[in-house]
Amino acid sequence: MHKSRLGTVVIDCQTEDLEAAAGFWAAALGRGIKAPETPGLEHYRNLQGPPGEVTMLVQAVQHPSRVHLDIETDDVDAEVQRLEALGARRVSQVKTWWVMEAPTGQRFCVVRPQRPDFEAHATVWK
Repeated sequence: MHKSRLGTVVIDCQTEDLEAAAGFWAAALGRGIKAPETPGLEHYRNLQGPPGEVTMLVQAVQHPSRVHLDIETDDVDAEVQRLEALGARRVSQVKTWWVMEAPTGQRFCVVRPQRPDFEAHATVWK
């Protein structure tokens, strides 16, 4: 048994100017910007929204710009296997998470819990 839910909407921006990209998306969505406090995450900017709303990030990337979803889970291996049974495929492992591809071609990530209310709001899978 494990849990999972939609964790984050990530706006991947192929850019050398992360601040400008984050500024655009913050203004477009009416959100504030906050740089992550965790070392090693300098290529991310949090778009701050109301409590309880899905997290949004702007990320500087080398690949073409796109939007992807992060599914957060308390058991990455079990969630990856559940998604594979639905037709997804593994693309690559990055640190502790998996980049996956849906049967229709969209990329998404399976990550550890990111938000503090994960336990209270995740779906339980058997």
